[in-house]
Amino acid sequence: MFGDLVTYFQQGGVVMWPLLVFSILTVAFIVERWLALRRAQINVNEFLSKVRKSLLVNRDVRAAIKVCEENKGPVASVVKAALLRYGHPKEDIEKNIESAAVFESGRLERGLMVLSSSANVSPMLGFLGTVTGMIKSFATLAAAGLSNPGAVAAGISEALITTATGLFIAIPAQLAYNYFMSRINKFMRDIETASNMLMETFVEMDSERYGSGGGAEA
Repeated sequence: MFGDLVTYFQQGGVVMWPLLVFSILTVAFIVERWLALRRAQINVNEFLSKVRKSLLVNRDVRAAIKVCEENKGPVASVVKAALLRYGHPKEDIEKNIESAAVFESGRLERGLMVLSSSANVSPMLGFLGTVTGMIKSFATLAAAGLSNPGAVAAGISEALITTATGLFIAIPAQLAYNYFMSRINKFMRDIETASNMLMETFVEMDSERYGSGGGAEA
């Protein structure tokens, strides 16, 4: 089978070299992004429950920060960024959350541009190989007529091989890109949910604190 692949590669002509590069990059980034997003996944409901318990029951912001450090991932990182600004004005906390969310979004999307480029460029390279292969076929046909059908068939074979290779690379690259983007969108929704929950928790903490203080003064 490997020998057949080498033969097809040689028959495909010079366009097969950039297609080979795109195929390697596609496989590498699919594996890397899959592992990275898998490591970033946490049980968001359980995580938020622990954070709220630390803040509302134990009244311990440091314990909540420790919970974030024990749960690696974009949601925990954004919540930690907000916790570190607790006690500052609301606008300051929200700005910190936004900055952390943008940073985490960039980390999650790292490498997806390669998959997008592979999905778009590989078919065009395959089509380029199709054009060059057909040019060779017609050039041979013009020079030798129908007396050398093997040479004509070689150009047609090159055209079909490059087209098939381009599609073979582009289809999984596009599917992987769509899948990873759906996962990233889920992370961003979790970040938004966690941020809103945390801001509401801060309001509850402040109201309880001020309420207790008001009762003591009365």
